[in-house]
Amino acid sequence: MRHPIIAGTAAIAFTLAATAGQATGLNFSTDTCKQDYSTPYDVDVTAAGLSFHRTDGKPAEVFLRDGDLRVDGKAVAVSRADADALRRYEAGVRALMPQIATIAREGVELGFTAMTTVTLSFADGDQRGRMLEKLKRKQAEALREIDEGVGAGHWSADRMTETVAGSVSDSVGELVGSVTSSAVTAALSGDASKVAALQARAESLDKAMNREMDKRSKALEAKANAICPQLNDLASLQKGWSVRLVNGKPLELMTMKPKGEHHDDDHDDDHDRKVVSF
Repeated sequence: MRHPIIAGTAAIAFTLAATAGQATGLNFSTDTCKQDYSTPYDVDVTAAGLSFHRTDGKPAEVFLRDGDLRVDGKAVAVSRADADALRRYEAGVRALMPQIATIAREGVELGFTAMTTVTLSFADGDQRGRMLEKLKRKQAEALREIDEGVGAGHWSADRMTETVAGSVSDSVGELVGSVTSSAVTAALSGDASKVAALQARAESLDKAMNREMDKRSKALEAKANAICPQLNDLASLQKGWSVRLVNGKPLELMTMKPKGEHHDDDHDDDHDRKVVSF
């Protein structure tokens, strides 16, 4: 026998998981992006300048400050036109950082709002209090990490993924389990009124969450769309400068791929991850 209540709460669980996915993806490769952008560097934005650095690959560090360029600690002479391009690139990155922090914060808040709503609707008694307290703590930790990271001018794709994905996904598993458990318990109890009440609650919550999450996710997407033209501008600056490294290769602070391109030999997560970058 198929129990509708199980299907209804399963829909809630899938909605929750999808919302969490939106919060963790941080994928700004939208229709307004000309290409898919990524970067092999972590980025620190300070009053002294911009530091692009990594532990794997060469150059290991690139430093920009008001048109001046240093690569692995050595000054690099650039033309007046390239100095202007580097200066504009630095200004563009500085402008992007607070926008990225805002999007990250709102993505986290979106995911935790969904989880809190489900908890209030399905968890009972001590379990509800415990789960709400955990969600509140996890959200505060994630927001603090964002504020101390990209919000303070320190971009790290790995740190961002760990902060956002870790905080949300850790809570999703427990919450989905709780929702499913409530459904199964009601279905097996034989109490028709309990089943009907939980079914109605699931259906109502599903519709309400879809409306609210769709509205908020579209607003978040609009902010992400506003990022892409700025990334396009940075890409154009990089393509236009004639700065070369000691090996003769062009200076590349961001990498670009045709939209949706996948390579058969790209098995590493870093190849597939499309995140806002510089």
